[in-house]
Amino acid sequence: MRLSFARAALLVVALLAGSSAARADEGEVTLIIFKAGWIFGGSAGSGVLSFHGEVYALSAGGLDYGLVFGGSQTTLQGRVRNINRPEDIAGIYGAAGAGVALGEGVRGIVLTNQNGAILELSGKQLGLIANLDLSGLAITLKQ
Repeated sequence: MRLSFARAALLVVALLAGSSAARADEGEVTLIIFKAGWIFGGSAGSGVLSFHGEVYALSAGGLDYGLVFGGSQTTLQGRVRNINRPEDIAGIYGAAGAGVALGEGVRGIVLTNQNGAILELSGKQLGLIANLDLSGLAITLKQ
């Protein structure tokens, strides 16, 4: 069977794209986020990334706009996928969301940043908050 030049080029591109994803790794993440707002909202927090046996301190903060009323503390745990080095977790994560917490509630979220890192987190939210908003979360590695 003969391969045309176009088919051969597509095969090479597919193999190169697959090898990049195959080399990517994952780590464990814990974040504690405090969120409060009245129309405009803000969030701030900290956490840790465990990656290749090392622990890295994280800071997180962001802004919300929409219907945001109240305040909460959310503790999230999960994993970050598609990273090659700890610095890949740093970046801006955007989301649209809706939720209500009266006392204690459950929260789950999947976010992606500009480096291709994928956060898959779940946990508990404690507080009195209602939101229907657009939000951005910036995560940085503490030095």
